[in-house]
Amino acid sequence: MMNYVLHFNEINHNSLPIVGGKGANLGEMTQAGFPVPPGFCITVAAFQQFIAASDIMDRFFTLLHQLKPEQLEEIKTLGKQIRDHILTLPLDETIRTEIIHAWIKLGDNHSYAVRSSATAEDLPTASFAGQQETYLHVKGQDQLIEAVKKCWASLFTDRAIVYRIKNGFDHKSVSLSVVVQRMVFPEVSGILFTADPVTGHRRTVSIDAGFGLGEALVSGIVTADLYKVRDHEIIQKQIAKKEKGVFPVAEGGTEVRELPPELRQKQALPDHNILELAELGRRIENHYGSEQDIEWCLEGDDIYILQSRPITSLYPVPSAKNDQYRVYLSIGHSQMMTDYMKPLGTSVFQSLVPFDDDSAPIVEAGGRLFWDCSSFLFLKPVQRKLLKSTIADDNLLALKKVVQCEDFQRLAPKRGVMRKAFRSLKIMLALYRKMIPRLIQIWYWEDPRLAVTRAFATFEQDLSQFKRALSERSGAERIRFILEHAVFETIVDPMAYTYAGFISLPVIKRKMKKWLGEEWNPSIEKSPPGNITSEMGLMIGDLADVAKPYPEVVRYLEQAEDRTFYEGLSQVEGGDAFRAELDQFMEKFGMRAPGEIDITRIRYKETPTMLVPSILSHMRSNAPQEHRKKFKQGEQEAHEAIQSLLARVKATRGGTRKVKKLARLIALYRNTVGIRELPKYIMIRYFDLYREAILEEAQTLYEKRILEQKEDVFYLTLDELVALLENRLKKEEVMERIRSRKASEEVYRKLNPPLVITSEGETFSAVIRNEQAPTGALVGIPVSPGVAEGYVKVVRRLEEGKLNKGDILIAPYTDPGWTPLFHSAKALVTEVGGMMTHGSVVAREYGIPAVVSVDNATKLLKDGQYIRVDGTNGFVEILEDIQ
Repeated sequence: MMNYVLHFNEINHNSLPIVGGKGANLGEMTQAGFPVPPGFCITVAAFQQFIAASDIMDRFFTLLHQLKPEQLEEIKTLGKQIRDHILTLPLDETIRTEIIHAWIKLGDNHSYAVRSSATAEDLPTASFAGQQETYLHVKGQDQLIEAVKKCWASLFTDRAIVYRIKNGFDHKSVSLSVVVQRMVFPEVSGILFTADPVTGHRRTVSIDAGFGLGEALVSGIVTADLYKVRDHEIIQKQIAKKEKGVFPVAEGGTEVRELPPELRQKQALPDHNILELAELGRRIENHYGSEQDIEWCLEGDDIYILQSRPITSLYPVPSAKNDQYRVYLSIGHSQMMTDYMKPLGTSVFQSLVPFDDDSAPIVEAGGRLFWDCSSFLFLKPVQRKLLKSTIADDNLLALKKVVQCEDFQRLAPKRGVMRKAFRSLKIMLALYRKMIPRLIQIWYWEDPRLAVTRAFATFEQDLSQFKRALSERSGAERIRFILEHAVFETIVDPMAYTYAGFISLPVIKRKMKKWLGEEWNPSIEKSPPGNITSEMGLMIGDLADVAKPYPEVVRYLEQAEDRTFYEGLSQVEGGDAFRAELDQFMEKFGMRAPGEIDITRIRYKETPTMLVPSILSHMRSNAPQEHRKKFKQGEQEAHEAIQSLLARVKATRGGTRKVKKLARLIALYRNTVGIRELPKYIMIRYFDLYREAILEEAQTLYEKRILEQKEDVFYLTLDELVALLENRLKKEEVMERIRSRKASEEVYRKLNPPLVITSEGETFSAVIRNEQAPTGALVGIPVSPGVAEGYVKVVRRLEEGKLNKGDILIAPYTDPGWTPLFHSAKALVTEVGGMMTHGSVVAREYGIPAVVSVDNATKLLKDGQYIRVDGTNGFVEILEDIQ
């Protein structure tokens, strides 16, 4: 016989398919002995039987599947029709009888809370919390049956429908159970998080509390008290002014009431209850094995738990070899790519630096890479240098906050840090053993004017040799060859030149200040030689210039598809000329892409339409050859600025000697600053060879039906791929890992990685105060001077990058793959970055103002707003909002 009703003591976590997430949790906690008010669940079978009685629900489901999330009016109309229909459906007598019997067994003289419990609700991968309705203080069987039907109908509220559409849930596959729970009439209620929901700190319990029922907090009617507990001690109490509360009424239901004056600023939860509740929260967390979001209430001196669900918003903490306090710095922020990386992508990047497992400084968490910088950060000299630093860099700003925080001061080891740091330093020095002699040679003896030629001299030959060696291997041997390949050895010269330029800049600035009392002139940085990424941007301009005289090519590009891109191009007038220019571009830059440090990301040559918005934007924003003329103009401005500076220095005492020193330093900086983009370019060229070889092996595995599709190889690490090719991994095991990692990807893609996270889970950003910024302005790090006003264009993905003349580019980050947009942008604002990250350097080369590390810029700024970007003082001001 089918069960339409189950009591909490008959339910556990395995019951989720029949009673939903909320019901399964309440049953699980009841069986675990936690103080849960008694109740029962009306199962999914009852809902399905109820819905099956309708002869038009199938038509409603068909209409729901056709809707898009932005069709709000259509969703509103259809949702109301479905809800009204459900409320008119008769309830099967068998179901009704089981509900009434369960209600009488618990006590028909009590009041009840009736809540929905969706089968996809409160899961680790999604939270449906708040999508359906709750009915409180329900009394009598008529109110109970009506509340149950309203809960079922609430599966089709506007917000529930939109949520399912946006998150890819099939409307028909999400069923609803209903929780009926004996009401507790608490003096105080609230929410507890077993980890700080703001900072992420895992040892901090955060408690919100207010008078009356918890609905006042959930609905935002009242500001709650905030208490924080760490290590069995109350570390913070923030008593709010609580003017209202939600309370039951005699005839059933609830109402909002004004609180008496004596309660409004009274601490809602006594200290001993705060500590008791925090301890109970920890026990629930230990039971579930993950951080929990818990609804609770206090009746008399008894605490009751009303609900517990996983906290889905916390960023996972990188795993460590021991329990020692650690500090992790995001690699994605410095590489300007904070998106999720598939396992193959993280594996390839980790293989670039040959560390053994015990000393590996690059770790993965949440599909992103982090550098374990603890060994260096624990050194007192490093801390002192960091605290004194005035460099505008997001990494340094965040780490400065870390060394000043309570946990760091208390938990960072005081002994043995030099030995551990030296061990890490030895490994780093081993990697730099060739670079440092070259750096010394470049600094003291080489002619700076030859830097670009020499930096570009040998890597093409090395690439050809590696490509030939790779093609001579196959199977596991081929992948192991990639795994053991030391890319760093191939970029020694470019890295040495990059460091030479980096070191020379502060020396130049000090001498300018000392000799002339002047600050750095940013014009000196315009249009430097040897920047491979700037050359890519210029070639995009060349493509636009070739296409512009041919209207058919322009029309074709506007509607082209990757699958038939080249075939269709050959059929329009001017297509062959454009194809010839495009072939040159692809030969040099086809292996690049946004997020290119992830080897699994698709490349320009595989998706040529990715370049089309940039080409069309350039056409709209620039006259023919304007981009090349601007570059030449930048060269001329830089030359004039340098000559003017040297002339002023020469006019000072001892000027001839000073000019000789300064001229060499400026030449060194000017001829090496562009080379900073070359090491990554070389690395991406090798990644292209890796990617082709790995996909060839994946194709073989697909043909053998070991992989369901060749792209599934992206969910394996290099070591796992070797083991698979050597038959050391079984197909079933591989498929299970791939399925599991695809499920994790759905969760991790939605998370925003922190700039810094500690082993305690505490996160830190580079958000800074700016006294010069106007009230309401967004602040960040000034990285390219000047002030520009223009219209906002938010671009979250390069494919969306359709800029018009005068638009200001707002992006989450910009790596080299984004360079094509810079010719059309009047200014740049990014959420990630520092003084020497890609977008900052290119903005200075192009002479456009830029502010980076602006928190939530892509969410706070909207297309069409007219803004001012102050790249000198580091703020963004909204001048005109959208009408």
